[in-house]
Amino acid sequence: MSPLTLSASSHSSAAAAVVYAALLDAESWPAWSAHADVEWEVPAGVDRPARVGDRRIIRSRNASVCCRERVVEMVPDRRFDYEQASGLFTSHRGSVDLARAPHGGTDITWSATYRHALPLLDTLRRRRLQVWVYDLASYANAVVMRNS
Repeated sequence: MSPLTLSASSHSSAAAAVVYAALLDAESWPAWSAHADVEWEVPAGVDRPARVGDRRIIRSRNASVCCRERVVEMVPDRRFDYEQASGLFTSHRGSVDLARAPHGGTDITWSATYRHALPLLDTLRRRRLQVWVYDLASYANAVVMRNS
């Protein structure tokens, strides 16, 4: 089986810092993604920002999908990379890249690579990635509107 690499893009009127903050804010994910619950796995009593090596647990709304992702790279307000640490698609690695748009706001590109292409799932994977990047941009726009 050959690998599958997907990429989807969207634009947000929000600054990259707002978009990046939404990616790190596990409590915001249910508001803009298909996930019912996202939580960082940090030791009890530890209150610190996420960092490379941290893991997060992600559950879908119907609780049928649960996985753990590990953060592999963080460049504040520019890049967030993760890999599937456990769950259904352990061969998945993703990246969210943020770039200042020429006319303001942020261009968002969410990419994902799967070790194996699965023809029955690939269309769903493409669609899901496009929805996620669009919903992330929309959420960041809403944050800006609320705060202005």
